[in-house]
Formats: sequence, structure tokens, C-alpha cells
Amino acid sequence: MRIALGIEYDGTAYNGWQRQRTGDGVQERVEQALSKVANEPVEIICAGRTDSGVHASGQVVHFDTNSKRSSRGWLLGANSDLPDDVSVTWAQLVSDDFHARFSAVARSYRYLILNRFERSALHRNRAWWVYDPLDIGPMQEAAEFLLGEHDFSGFRAAACQASTAVRKISHLSLTQRGCWIELEVTANAFLQHMVRNITGTLVAIGRGDESPDWVAEILQSRDRKKGGIAAPPHGLTLVSVAYPDEFDLPADPNANLR
Repeated sequence: MRIALGIEYDGTAYNGWQRQRTGDGVQERVEQALSKVANEPVEIICAGRTDSGVHASGQVVHFDTNSKRSSRGWLLGANSDLPDDVSVTWAQLVSDDFHARFSAVARSYRYLILNRFERSALHRNRAWWVYDPLDIGPMQEAAEFLLGEHDFSGFRAAACQASTAVRKISHLSLTQRGCWIELEVTANAFLQHMVRNITGTLVAIGRGDESPDWVAEILQSRDRKKGGIAAPPHGLTLVSVAYPDEFDLPADPNANLR
């Protein structure tokens, strides 16, 4: 049978999602916990790999197993053996044609920026501290150039192994609440470091270092070297993954907390 899970984690202590030869990956921790519940080896597939230091409140995974457990059993059993910074938020039996990665139709990320002169002791691992004043107006104007389907080669990591750089962004917005700026972006899929590279570019525009149409120039150039710096990973969170209604997955338990 095939089981799907919702996973949240604080990525601070991990070398990313993927199982690591050296260092600690979130995937390995979850597989170890599930293997104990199943009493057999379990290998999971995720909706989207996250880099070292990146967080998730809405990661989705699936695995196949011969063991029969209730949804509550999978959830409570895994959480009893997971560290405090990783948690299963829901578990559900799904059809064999469900695939956490390939069935997904959209992924959404949030990037959090703390824009004030003083650094934060409490949010040092969850937000990018930018002490230079940022003007959100030009940042949002620049973000409009990124909506729709484009070749995002100018915003991909040099080591990105995706076969094509074409992606479709359906939503990209910036919201300011006092000294906090939230960037929210949804696309069918993302390239390695794509959100962080977009964020770093928009911050340069918010500082006044570049004009909003710089984003259009980067897109047209398809050259990563033309863009801004990559924003640090700790401000980034994978907040949700969308699937067709036919799979009837549980509602996001964190939706009202964002």
C-alpha cells in the first residue's frame, strides 16, 4: 500500500532534505522513524528537495509498505521517534498512482525578511536580517516581470541539474508588516536556488541599487552572473504543495498560522 505524509521541519541543523553521505539530512531521520513503525525498511519520496538550512511547513512525501497501520498509528509512531525539529503533520492512505513529486501541480514558498537596524536574537534562523531600508514598491514592480512562463536560467544555481529551466510562476507577491517583509511565490516547480536568487535580486532593487527592469534584463540574458546575490537559506520555507482534487489529501494544518 502507498502512504502519503505531511512533514514540517526546522532545517537549521540539517544539510538539506536529501539523505547525506556525510552530515544529517531530514529524509534519513524520517525514514528511520517510519522503518521502526513499519518494522521494515522504508524509503520515502518527497515533493521537493530543500537545501541546507531551509525549512518546511508543508512538505509532502510518500512511501510504499507491506505493513498495515492506521493513519493515526503512522503519525504518532513516527513522531515518537523523530527529533523535536521534525514532525509528521498528517498521514493518509493514497492510491498507487499518487506520487509526491510527479503528481504535484504547484509548490509554494515563503521568504521572510527582517528589515530593521537591529538584528534579532529570536528570528536569527528563520529570517534574513537586512538593515538597509527597503522600498517594497519597486520590489513588487520588479516581481511582475517574473509572472508567467519563462526560461529562468538567470535565476538558477550553477550546479542545478534540471533538464530545462522553463518554469511557470502563477503568484509572486511581497507584503510588508512593520519591519517584516514576506515574499510569497507559487510555481509549477522551482529550479535549485531559484527563490533565493529571486529574493536576493529583489532586495538589491529595494535598496535602490538597481531599477525594477533589471529583472527583465536578467530573464532575457539567461545568465546567472547578471543577477543579484542568493539570499541566505534560513529565511526560506516550503509552505505547501498542491495536488489534483482526486487525491483528496488533508487540508494544510498550518494554513491559519501563516
